[in-house]
Amino acid sequence: MSPHSPFLLSEVASPDSLSILHLKRDLLTPTILRTHDDENIGYAEGKVTTTRYGNYPHSTLIGQPWGSQIKASQVDTGTRGRVGHQMGRGSKRKRGGSSTSHGDDAPVTGGILTGLVQEEQHPESKEMKAPIPAATGFCHLLPPTPEVWTASLPHRTQVVYTPDYSYILQRLRVTPGAEVIEAGAGSGSFTHAAARAVFNGYPDNEPSNGARGFHEQGMDPGTGRVWSFEFHDRRAQKLQTEIQEHGLEGIVKVTHRDVYQDGFSIEGSVSPSPINASAVFLDLPAPWVALRHLTRNPSSPLNPSTSVHICTFSPCIEQVQRTVSALRAFGWLDIEMVELLAHRIECRRERVGLREEGLRGVNAIPATVDEAVGRLREVEGRDRSYHHGLTIKALNETLGIVESMDGSEGGKRKAAEEFVSKQQRLQTIKDAQTCRKLYKEGRLVHRSEPELKMHTSYLVFAVLPRPWTEQDERKAQQAIQKGLPEANAEGLVQPISKRQRKRAAKELAGGDKHAEMEMKWQVDDDGDK
Repeated sequence: MSPHSPFLLSEVASPDSLSILHLKRDLLTPTILRTHDDENIGYAEGKVTTTRYGNYPHSTLIGQPWGSQIKASQVDTGTRGRVGHQMGRGSKRKRGGSSTSHGDDAPVTGGILTGLVQEEQHPESKEMKAPIPAATGFCHLLPPTPEVWTASLPHRTQVVYTPDYSYILQRLRVTPGAEVIEAGAGSGSFTHAAARAVFNGYPDNEPSNGARGFHEQGMDPGTGRVWSFEFHDRRAQKLQTEIQEHGLEGIVKVTHRDVYQDGFSIEGSVSPSPINASAVFLDLPAPWVALRHLTRNPSSPLNPSTSVHICTFSPCIEQVQRTVSALRAFGWLDIEMVELLAHRIECRRERVGLREEGLRGVNAIPATVDEAVGRLREVEGRDRSYHHGLTIKALNETLGIVESMDGSEGGKRKAAEEFVSKQQRLQTIKDAQTCRKLYKEGRLVHRSEPELKMHTSYLVFAVLPRPWTEQDERKAQQAIQKGLPEANAEGLVQPISKRQRKRAAKELAGGDKHAEMEMKWQVDDDGDK
């Protein structure tokens, strides 16, 4: 495992870490980089990722900076480079049943067989062949950000896409060092995004080998955590494996649990709950059933010293209605429903004209009337010259005049000299392209995608206020009395500015950053009103 997760802190592609191969638009291939052929497929170049746009040995990817363009390599993808062929098991057979080379029953000496078995058991000890660059094919090596991972991950359930989870994290006020509860992890798209949002840096006393365990009481104060719950056992195990491969096990805790019945507790923990969440995301079929476990009580997983923000992800309006009713019954406030509809807008240079004929990504039609008239005159002149040449040739044949080899007689030679074929015209345009700055030519236009490519659902947001005791009320009254300005000579009290109220909130918080932010947000809300 790499010392740091490539999702959080990474500048180059390192061994045993995730990387993304960008092949073309909307075609991304995730792969775990290996220094040897861990699957023992038998490639002489070691571990190889095979795509329709070329083959990429991992030895050409490891150590490269993110964003590098990697050329494809020549790799033997047939049976000749595999271990099975070397042992006489991979050769092709004819229809009659005879083998073109050694068959399964062909005798193999014990020494060769023993050596091949040893190489099969220890593929890292086999000397790898240096890859040879291919004539065509390339890809770009991308870091595994949550956005790229969402576009390339294997779909086990419906995925929370980037437009949704970016807005959700902003509305939930997730900051570095916060704790987030996620119920219904599914494919892990929101899990990776939340892990990056709560990441507050690695602790100073981190082990040098990169092994970071997840302790229920936390690694360090202020370290962000994502408590992820999944009902389906196999999906939970798969997500746990991905979290370990991606180096996020120090931030994300995956638990297989039915939150409807058992709530948001951790197995083996004692009261009070080790979870101290200030944000909750529920991607469940019936989120209103789980709300009874998200209340203010001694064993609650919610942060008792701050307000808690919640978001539910529901595709049907009937689910939204029942969720809103349950939120009101359990004391949640500021309930609001939001629906996001995102369109991708493509900006490009649009080049129109006959001078663009034969080039890619252009509209080869006349841009002006003069161009259209000029092309029409060219076509008519070519037809006129062609037919005029045929007429003179027929007349010469009638009179018995034979056209000379150098074409001195007749009009056909003259017409052939004036005629420019389409292939010649396209080659001339292509040669002139090298001297042009195409990125500056044309009109800058934008177009939106015709179809909406995302899973639309209704987002319900709400806020659960922090508990308010009599002691908190007295402290607030004292703060108000202390912060009031003195009356002037006329007995009128001057209003307090927003800057003064924020300064008073900072003094009242006494170093508690979460309480300070809550008070400042309240000041901003009051100022907007």
